[in-house]
Amino acid sequence: MKGVKHMKWWGWGVDGVSFHHEDKPRLAPFVLEKVGIDITTPAANAPLTFDQLDIPAPRVDDALRTALAGVVGADSVTSDDMERLVHTFGKSVRDLVRIRRGQLGRMPDLVVYPATTEEVAGVVDAVVAADAVLIPFGGGSNIAGSLEVPAGETRVVVSLDLGRMNKVVEIDEEAGLALIQAGAQGPDLEEQLAARGFTIGHFPDSFSHSTLGGWIATRSSGMQSDRYGDIADITRGLTMVMPGEVLTLRPLPSSSTGPSVREMVLGSEGRLGVITEAWVNVKPVPEKRVILGYFFPDFATGLRALHEIHRSDATPLVARISDERETQFSLATSKASKGVSKYVTKALMAYLVRRGWDLDKLCLSFIGYEGSRSHVALQQRLVREIVTRHGGIVVGKGPGVLYDQKKFDTPYIRDFLLDRGAAADVSETAAPWSKLKPLYDEVIASAEKAFAEIGCQGYVMCHLSHNYHSGACLYFTFAIAHEGPDVLDRYDVVKRAIQSAFIRCGGTLSHHHGVGVEHSPWLADDISEAGQTMISRLFQATDPGSNLNPGKVVHTGEPGISVLSNPAS
Repeated sequence: MKGVKHMKWWGWGVDGVSFHHEDKPRLAPFVLEKVGIDITTPAANAPLTFDQLDIPAPRVDDALRTALAGVVGADSVTSDDMERLVHTFGKSVRDLVRIRRGQLGRMPDLVVYPATTEEVAGVVDAVVAADAVLIPFGGGSNIAGSLEVPAGETRVVVSLDLGRMNKVVEIDEEAGLALIQAGAQGPDLEEQLAARGFTIGHFPDSFSHSTLGGWIATRSSGMQSDRYGDIADITRGLTMVMPGEVLTLRPLPSSSTGPSVREMVLGSEGRLGVITEAWVNVKPVPEKRVILGYFFPDFATGLRALHEIHRSDATPLVARISDERETQFSLATSKASKGVSKYVTKALMAYLVRRGWDLDKLCLSFIGYEGSRSHVALQQRLVREIVTRHGGIVVGKGPGVLYDQKKFDTPYIRDFLLDRGAAADVSETAAPWSKLKPLYDEVIASAEKAFAEIGCQGYVMCHLSHNYHSGACLYFTFAIAHEGPDVLDRYDVVKRAIQSAFIRCGGTLSHHHGVGVEHSPWLADDISEAGQTMISRLFQATDPGSNLNPGKVVHTGEPGISVLSNPAS
């Protein structure tokens, strides 16, 4: 569709943009040691070409296609094979392994591009009347299986792409609210807001290729949520098309009107309807913004320091710390120091050794500040006092600048490794402060045990971010060698070990990536059987024909849904 941006079908981002290691001399030895993969050799796991794929013919219902064309226009309905392929999966490692091998499974039959809420309503009603399946599509960045078509689905499947609905419609400057269409991707909505002097402040890892509607549908969180809040805090009102009706929630600051319908929509992953626009909090672009780097002698010390920072009068924009494993990886992805910088780095490390630090346990933290110059200065002073009290040191702006430059690069690194034989993915959770360190220890131990169980060299690392009154998010990244056809079986063992450890240790199944298909086996463990039943009944009452993105969040017995089995709890 002309004017709608899509990622490349076989990986993250757009064609022609990729990660490279040649200017990062420590990365190749690091990956070889930790995962057993030589990334200096030519890529041996390149995806099949489009011409090599065996794409099944669409199951097109002529009457439904005619009805859809009558709503959005014939040019906005397509069964083109490339269009269908782009809309088949999200971007998890499971998705990419399958699509790059040509294991496409059940694909959408039609892709539809509405331009207004009224057109979305017409599409939804036409799909339900035909007893077909509708799957909303934003940027295609989901990594929890929220876009996947059930394998045994025999009905016509329609992917509803919101890419034409990408505008900031209205800004209420006095209230600090903006009405934005759900298909607006992060860079586009920020550009439109910045032109009026505002920002939404929501920057998830997927920011460059994800949409407002997708953020709301999965309860997304952004890198700056410590200041701006998660998308659940940012979203104040919305419009959602449901079968035969349209839900409208006004942007009220608060209300006491029974169970929160807004909360029901947040995280619903298309099972209640299609979000078409939302009123969100926006704030003026700040006078000053700075990210500073800090070092701590070990992860436990850093956790205590960040907890104290959150309980203090300081109000950082970003506050995160990597464990020693992720710190070593981050340092390995840095370019070689040259000139004065080389000697400064060497002197700093020597100073830390003289202080008695074990450099193998060194942990890197990023803390950011935003606001007026006086406010930023005060925040930096408050944080510096706490960091110093916990034995940490301020490294300065250099690492923070690199953090800002590389913060959206992680998916490109994952694809680079996938090309060279390493399957890397993430699992994230949130837990109370009192449970974070025991949970962290248990997850690391469980992942290491899983590596041994599958007989595969692997690596797991973590950072803390997204701080709250009672706890924080722990974000784990893991990688294994993926030679051979059984990589997803081995991946499942590791994924299951990590997710089950979350539940055993008092964490949630996901902090901000949603449930989809990938995490649904742990839903009842997370919210109790009664909670899962409540959600199931909500979906069944709203969508009795299971026409709206069936099988996501709660596995309700739709044909062909495949989920990870036997999660330990």
